[in-house]
Amino acid sequence: MSTEFRNEPFTDFSREENAQAMRAALEKVKRELGREYPLVIGGERVMTDAKLDSINPANRTELVGRFQRATKELANRAVESANDAFQTWRNTSAQERADLLFRVAAILRERKHARAQA
Repeated sequence: MSTEFRNEPFTDFSREENAQAMRAALEKVKRELGREYPLVIGGERVMTDAKLDSINPANRTELVGRFQRATKELANRAVESANDAFQTWRNTSAQERADLLFRVAAILRERKHARAQA
């Protein structure tokens, strides 16, 4: 699966299909504004009482999203969980790691319009 590295080419928005894909992605993102997002620690979704609002700096009335504010204990738990996961990950071969990165890159390419504004 390994290939030579190449930067992703710029999108030609003079092509109607590319412009339409971006417009559709922007509409999708617009519908998702204001959602609340959990912390994810060791695969567990965690909600807290304290929240942090992300506001669009170009439109201060627009809530981009609401995020959980972690406590010191939750932050420590996240670091411990990451360390536990690393105990397995460190034994993963370079080829397996590279294959995973190539799969992630393919997904990002596929969703590039949707993630451009997310």
